[in-house]
Amino acid sequence: MGTGEWISTSIPYLTPRAKGQTDAWAAETAAQGRRGSQRILHAGEAPAPQEVSERLGIGENDMIIIRRRLMLLDGRPCELTDTYYPADIARDTRLAETAKIPGGAVTYLAGLGYIAARAREDISARMPHHHERESLCASDDEPVLQVVRTTLDRDNKPIQVDIMIMPANRRRLQYDIRIG
Repeated sequence: MGTGEWISTSIPYLTPRAKGQTDAWAAETAAQGRRGSQRILHAGEAPAPQEVSERLGIGENDMIIIRRRLMLLDGRPCELTDTYYPADIARDTRLAETAKIPGGAVTYLAGLGYIAARAREDISARMPHHHERESLCASDDEPVLQVVRTTLDRDNKPIQVDIMIMPANRRRLQYDIRIG
């Protein structure tokens, strides 16, 4: 593995953190002797894009709460993450604000009674859009991975959709699947 590559697993990002623990990204990177940080680019209410409305089971253009973030690994942009929440869950909460949430959004959601029980991830590769290439400091010929994660609670109600864009040559996704 090159020094620029990052191996990522999904489980820490679906599990609430214990009180006083940092968010999953900072903890995961620190465990590897690296520094993970994030910039919250935007947070607020907006109409749901079609892909998101379908995954959340709401009408297209129904209002959602979105948090847009730029993830940094050792100070270098490594991922764009847009997280969408149904407005009835996140309106008038810290999820709709640009301040960092201690312990992360999953921990905050759990405190509101929304606990992840299952997640579905769709992964594809494509060439980046212009703004993605600029934000990620990627070259013109560098493809990206797009991971779309839908998180559901115990009642199979969607509580969160994440759309993550990352340079393909700097990321490896790792899954530990247990059967039975």
